[in-house]
Amino acid sequence: MKLLAFVSTIDLKYGLGCTPSWWQLLKALHETGNEVIVVPYLGGAVESLWWRTYENSCKFESILYNNFLKSHRKVADPSKTKVFLSTITKNLINLDIKPKIKKQLTDIITKEKDIDFILFMNIPLNHITGIPSELKTEFGIPCLYYDGDMPTILPKYAVSRGFKFNYYVNSDLSEYDAFFVNSKGVIEDLKEAGAKNVTPLYYAADADLFAPVNVEQTIDVSFYGHGSGLREEWMTNMITNPSKRLPDVNFSVGGGNFGIDMGNAKLIGPVSYSAFREFCCKSKINLNITRWSHTNIYASATARPFELAAYGACIVSQPYKGIEDWFEVGKEIIVVNSEDEAVETYEWLLSSDEERLKIGERARQRILKDHTYRHRAKTIIDVCKLCN
Repeated sequence: MKLLAFVSTIDLKYGLGCTPSWWQLLKALHETGNEVIVVPYLGGAVESLWWRTYENSCKFESILYNNFLKSHRKVADPSKTKVFLSTITKNLINLDIKPKIKKQLTDIITKEKDIDFILFMNIPLNHITGIPSELKTEFGIPCLYYDGDMPTILPKYAVSRGFKFNYYVNSDLSEYDAFFVNSKGVIEDLKEAGAKNVTPLYYAADADLFAPVNVEQTIDVSFYGHGSGLREEWMTNMITNPSKRLPDVNFSVGGGNFGIDMGNAKLIGPVSYSAFREFCCKSKINLNITRWSHTNIYASATARPFELAAYGACIVSQPYKGIEDWFEVGKEIIVVNSEDEAVETYEWLLSSDEERLKIGERARQRILKDHTYRHRAKTIIDVCKLCN
């Protein structure tokens, strides 16, 4: 099939968490026999071996607005919808951005002639309201939407999560023939909001990209993340206090913006995408500590457990509702329910190289069986065929 992917951004420099996953999914769509055309919503077009691109018709506006949001550290507040900035933003969207997007998508469809469907990927829904309906009426092409920011992008979580704006306000979810989400627990919420044909599309891993590398394991316990917000409790239970109770164990934490005491853990700062594999593979135990909004809403996936499993890592996780949908707890991933359990589990795993290796091998085999991006690409194509 031939698809047009309208994506939030395809440029890694903007640091949007979904972007590395978009690369893997689009690559998988190409590898499974589909022709992929990509248009970015933020920033410029980035060519690759797996897709063709068209330049962003709103490149200047998108970069300008993104820089404004970053410089003002503005966070969405659904209760404040009539402030001066909202009026300016609404006019910019309706009078400039939306017409440009509509014209560009129309021109691409007309030029390409044989596009089978459009996949909107984390595009602000209220910035394109009406466009999918118009395209379907004019060209008869199914429009699909994929949101990888669930559940925290929903209005009731946006403020606590720190998103800069909320794109579900004044949106029309019924415009889309299918709606993919990374969380099974929000499906009913989306159906009530008008979404049709809602299907879980969890994160995954490219098993070639996220493959184990043979390096000396010099780190006992590691964690990587950006910000301690909404995960303070389990960072304390799994890093801060255990690192004090186990003085001979080497804890190493990558990332930043941690607003809590990190105990005796070594803080190494941000790690580049290319260096992330070595950091994980150098660790005997890799921690999965996810924000409470994900762990408490059933089967709300993040990329991290899938990436770690693909590396063959021995993963120890906080309690996580629905994690059993992806991994067999106790065999492919270890879940701890308290600080004491974390300490006992670290001591047990660090005393047995064989046990850690078995857990990691089983985790990678589960990825190969169920959780590569080729699996996710097949789900998209199967659903799309039903929309035609």
